[in-house]
Amino acid sequence: MPSPLIWRAIWAVSIAVIVAVVAFVAVPYFASNRIVRDRIAWEMSAWSGFRVTIEGTPEISIWPQFRATLSGVTLSKWSDDKAPPVMQAERVDIDLSAMAALRGDVVFSGVQLIKPIFRIQPAEHGLLLPPAPSGGRVARAIDAARETVKANPDKPNAVRLPTEGFGSIEFRDGRVIASIDGAEEDVVTGLSGMVDWEALNTSGSVSASGTWRGENVSVEANSPQPMLLLAGGAAPFTVSLKAPPANFSFEGNGNFSAKSFFDGQAKFSAPSLRRALWWLRAGIAPGATTGPVSVTSKVTGNTDRVKFDNAEINVDKNPGTGALDLSFSEGLPVISGTLAFDTVNLAAFLAAFTTNAATPGDLDAIDTSFADRFNLDLRLSAAHATAGPIQLADVAATAQVKTGLAVFDISDAAAFGGNIQAGVRFDLRPEGTQVEMKLLASDVNGADFASAAGMTRLMPTGTGTVSLILKGPGKSWNSILQNADGSASATFGPGNLTSLNLPAFLKRTDEGGFFALDEVSDGTLPIDGAELKANIAKGVARIDRAEAKSGQTKIWLSGIVPYAGRGLALSGGIVQPKPAAQPAPAPQPTPTDQPDQAQPGTAPDGQTETGQTTAATPPPATPPAPATPGKDGNEATFFVGGTWTTPFVSPIARRKAGE
Repeated sequence: MPSPLIWRAIWAVSIAVIVAVVAFVAVPYFASNRIVRDRIAWEMSAWSGFRVTIEGTPEISIWPQFRATLSGVTLSKWSDDKAPPVMQAERVDIDLSAMAALRGDVVFSGVQLIKPIFRIQPAEHGLLLPPAPSGGRVARAIDAARETVKANPDKPNAVRLPTEGFGSIEFRDGRVIASIDGAEEDVVTGLSGMVDWEALNTSGSVSASGTWRGENVSVEANSPQPMLLLAGGAAPFTVSLKAPPANFSFEGNGNFSAKSFFDGQAKFSAPSLRRALWWLRAGIAPGATTGPVSVTSKVTGNTDRVKFDNAEINVDKNPGTGALDLSFSEGLPVISGTLAFDTVNLAAFLAAFTTNAATPGDLDAIDTSFADRFNLDLRLSAAHATAGPIQLADVAATAQVKTGLAVFDISDAAAFGGNIQAGVRFDLRPEGTQVEMKLLASDVNGADFASAAGMTRLMPTGTGTVSLILKGPGKSWNSILQNADGSASATFGPGNLTSLNLPAFLKRTDEGGFFALDEVSDGTLPIDGAELKANIAKGVARIDRAEAKSGQTKIWLSGIVPYAGRGLALSGGIVQPKPAAQPAPAPQPTPTDQPDQAQPGTAPDGQTETGQTTAATPPPATPPAPATPGKDGNEATFFVGGTWTTPFVSPIARRKAGE
C-alpha cells in the first residue's frame, strides 16, 4: 500500500489542479462582471486624473497573459465637457494581475495604446504641453513629492517619495495634435515608444520615435529620480534627440520648476547649419546649405539664460573654441559671445543667413527674416580664414544682428601681402532693404588681388590700395548691384600691366578695323604706376580717370561700365613721345666760296698754319626737349565695346604730333 505521504502528495496535486481549473473558469467571470464593468474605467480615471470612457464591452484573455482589451477609450477633462479629449485611442490593451482580479481589484502592470491621439496646447511659458489633470493618483503623488522638496530643496529626502507602482506604457502608431487658434494640426505622426517606470520612487525612462516637421525623430530620456524632476527638485537626467537635420544630447543635473536650471555637458551636431536652423524654425530660409557643424560645451542656465563655456566648435571641418551666451529675457533671443578658430570659412558663415550664388552671375535673393527672430552680437577671430577664393590671416570680425539691422564686418585681416577691411550692412526699412558694402585693401599685391577678384585683363601687378563703396536697395544681390550708388578707386605703384602686347595693339590700331582684345593679350607691359577713379550711379560705373604710365607712354581709358548686361562703352588712347629730331647736316660751301685749289699751308679744319680761320663749321644743333605726352606726342585713340568677358577694340584715329 502507498504510504500516507504519497497519498497526501496526490491529494495536494489534485487540489492544486482543481483550484487552477476553478481560477481559470472564475477569472473571466469575475473580470467580465466585476472588473470590466465596474472597475477598469474607474481605476484608469483614479490613476490618470481624467474622466475615462470606454466604448463596447472589453475582451478578456487569460493565456498567455491575463489581459483586458478595450476599444474606443477616451480621457477628458472633468471640468470641461465640451473640450476635445486629452487622449483617445482606437484600442487599449491592459495587462492585469490575475490574483487581484479574483479579489475584485484592478492592478495594472502594463498598458499598450494602439493608434492613440494626444492633444497638446500652449502653456504659460510658450511650450506645447498636454493639459494638466485636476487630480488622480499620479498628480497627488507629485504634490506629495513637492512637499518633500520644499522641506529641503537642496537635498530632498528620497525615502519620503511616494512608492506607488506605475508600470509601463507602450504606444504605437500615434499622433500628437496641437490646438492653436481653434484649428488642429498634426505636430507628430507615426509616434511609437514606451514609458518604463516601475514605481514612482525608482528610476524611469522614456523612448519615442515619430515624424516631426517632415523628419524622422527619435528621443530618449532617463533619470534615476524622475519624481524629483516632476516635483521641481534637482536630479540627474540625460536626454538625446536624433534626426537627419540635427542631433542633440545632454547629460547633467537640473530641475523643471519655475526656477528651473540645468548644469551639464551638451553636444549638438548638424550636417548643415542652415538646414538645422530652418528645421528648428529659427527664422532662416532653407536656401543654400552650408557645411557640417558640431558643438560640445559645458552648459549652465535656466529658461531665461543659457551659458556655453569652454565650447568646442567645428564649422565645416574647421575647429574652434569660445564662449556663448543665449538670453531669452528680452523680446527676442539674444546670442552673444566670442569664437576663435584656427581656420574658418567666412563665406559659409555668412551663407547661413544669406543665400549663395547658384552659378556665376546668378545671385540669389537675400534672406533677412532672421533679423526678426533673434539678436546677435558675435566676435570672431581666426588665424586663417577663407572668403570664397580669398585667403586671409589674423582675422578679426564681428557679426551683429538686431531689429532692423544686420552688420557683418572684417575689421582687420592680412591678405594679398597687405591688409583689408570689409563689411556688409543690411538696413531693414519699411520701404525696403538697404544694403551697404565696403572694401578697403591697403598695400596689397595687385596680381594676387586681381586673381582673387577674377580680373585677369589689364590689371597692374604692383603694390597698391583699392577702395570700393556700394550702397543700394534690393532684395537680391543682383538687384542691389544693378541699383547701387558709390565709388571705386585704386592706386598702384611700379609693376606690370597684364594681358597686353603693346606693339601688337598699336599695329592693329594702325591697320584699322575692330579686333578682339584677346588677339593682343599675349604680352606684359612694364609700368611705372596706375590709377583708377570711378563714380557709380544706379549700377553704372563712370570712369573718371584710368591711367597707366610706362616711361613716357601713357595709356588712358574713360567711359561707362554698366553692371546690367555686363557691357562696355569705353574710349581710350595710347600716347607716345614724339620721335627725337635728328641733327641738321653741316652746310657745304658753294663753289664761289671755294678757291680754285687748296691753299698751301691750309689745315684740314679750315685754318691756316698761322691760325686764321678761313671757313668755320656751324656748331652742333641743340638736343630737342622731351616730348609732352598728349601735347606733342603720337596718340592712338580707340573705342572698347563688347562685354566684360569678350571685349573688342575699334580704332578711331592715329593722331601724329603737331596735328
